[in-house]
Amino acid sequence: MSDQKCQEEYIRRIHKVQDYIEHHLEKSLSIEELSGAAGFSKYHFCRIFQGMLHEPLAHYVNRIRMENALFLLAHRTDKNMTDIAYELGLSDSAVFSRAFKNFYGVSPREYRKEYSKNCKDSFLLSEYNKDTAKKEWADNPFPVTGQITIVNLEEKQVAYVRHTGTYETLAKEYVRLIQILFEHAQKQHLLVEGQNWVLAMYHDNPEFTQESQFRTSLCLTVPKDFMFQEDGILGKMYLESGLYAVGHFQIQQNQYSDAWNYMYQEWISGSGYVPRNSYPFEVYCNVPAGESLIHEVDIYVPIEPIHF
Repeated sequence: MSDQKCQEEYIRRIHKVQDYIEHHLEKSLSIEELSGAAGFSKYHFCRIFQGMLHEPLAHYVNRIRMENALFLLAHRTDKNMTDIAYELGLSDSAVFSRAFKNFYGVSPREYRKEYSKNCKDSFLLSEYNKDTAKKEWADNPFPVTGQITIVNLEEKQVAYVRHTGTYETLAKEYVRLIQILFEHAQKQHLLVEGQNWVLAMYHDNPEFTQESQFRTSLCLTVPKDFMFQEDGILGKMYLESGLYAVGHFQIQQNQYSDAWNYMYQEWISGSGYVPRNSYPFEVYCNVPAGESLIHEVDIYVPIEPIHF
């Protein structure tokens, strides 16, 4: 195996274990379990993981848990500390409180209280084009609105390539990554006219994660009965089934942030739903020929009915 192929295989395996972690946060996640998901020996896995991501495995798992905790404390006030502890694979609220305070320096209750007091002025929920977005926000809180529908989505298989880094670097790499995605999908005959969605999944909440650690998967849906090979470039995962609010937007390139903010700050507050602790994504419904043309995009936000 060439050096490049070997490196691609290592990256693929690290992506697999990242996917495994985010879909099994309610478990204790032992080294044996995670090394098995990656296909590495447990004796070498921690060093390989740290070498690839420049972050120790235990710190990575804890960080993902604590970032999910921030989301749940801020946006799921229907969940108490014990609920959140169990959802994050921790044994009880006391263990959760200690872990949270060790990581952030404040207790989860203190954080929830402060977020409730200050959240209205603190953050635009999408960080795309953030300088432009914040200027426009001051003059017109919701310059973009969209039609919202509620759908119960069936699980979908996707092939993906992944980017880690800021949204600015993603924008620079986007065309190249999409070309790679389609080239490798074509080689495996995964393109079926009228059946493939092209989408971007956002694994990290920009409210709570450092920009340099944002993970974005550029995906192509593949019919469930299609088998394909994870080849070191393409990865395989599934869009989670369940309830989604779908915002249908016709926007220009610089209005993506406005569409996301409309979904999270205007629509959801009066909808009777709350965000579900899963991963939102946007589906691209057309291929604009230039920056000034209209982008047709559907934004999928995982939701569940609010419980009082």
